[in-house]
Amino acid sequence: MPASLSIVIPAYNEAIRLGRSLGNVVEYLLENAPDGELIVVDDGSTDNTADVVRQHAVQLIHKKYNRGYGAALKTGIAAAKYDWILIIDADGTYPAETIPQLLERIPEFDMVVAARIGQNVHIPLVRRPMKWVLGRLANYLARQPIPDLNSGMRVFRKSLAQKFEHLLPSGFSFTTTITMALLFNDYRVLYLPIDYLKRVGFSKVRMYHVYDFLLVILRTVIYFNPLRFFLPLGGLFLVAGLAKLVVDVAHWSISASAVTFILGALILWALGLLSDQISRIALTAKLK
Repeated sequence: MPASLSIVIPAYNEAIRLGRSLGNVVEYLLENAPDGELIVVDDGSTDNTADVVRQHAVQLIHKKYNRGYGAALKTGIAAAKYDWILIIDADGTYPAETIPQLLERIPEFDMVVAARIGQNVHIPLVRRPMKWVLGRLANYLARQPIPDLNSGMRVFRKSLAQKFEHLLPSGFSFTTTITMALLFNDYRVLYLPIDYLKRVGFSKVRMYHVYDFLLVILRTVIYFNPLRFFLPLGGLFLVAGLAKLVVDVAHWSISASAVTFILGALILWALGLLSDQISRIALTAKLK
């Protein structure tokens, strides 16, 4: 368990909930990592979030305008002094007492994620279907199970966040992106089950954010492993085209739709191969 730890908490209009959750994190630091630091990024709150933070002996970064969850995290990570970063939400849904469980597994792992799969998990029912769909898609593209794709509590190396900073978005999909980026690059990622407490008030995640999460997953896989996306998609087009061609031949004809599907498969595979070459060149240049 590192004594030198930077904890980053993004906060936007969390005055009602922040006091208690912040107190729990400060108590953890005093008892377990007295040399660590706690950074709260007030992302342009319109309530008295900043005043609540000033009541504790922590570093406050106040942003004049709201730029988003990911932007707040990137600001806090850039200001952090230490290489190990732990992020946790300000709303008190992630139990601070589970922090030691995450830190016990580093530096064996490059990132340890608090997976919301414990005995007591309060995720709104309306969000569960799309969360399940996005999770299954991410599992397929990453070729491994991902118990929690976008958990807001995790510990990772600052150097890794800096390495993939050009990919990390300013919105809620920050955690999804860093998860996919590390998995696609074979970094060691561990998931530890935790409880997820009921939130007081309303979540800032909206249904339209599902589109952002889906776009991030596809963008990340195309950036790191485009063939994983284009080859199966081209295969679907080919199967559809061949099936239609068989029906056409049985009727002594060849339809335009059969030819279109087959040509579409070839085009998708060509795009995949081209994207794969561009991806390899870009990643090689990034490493130099």
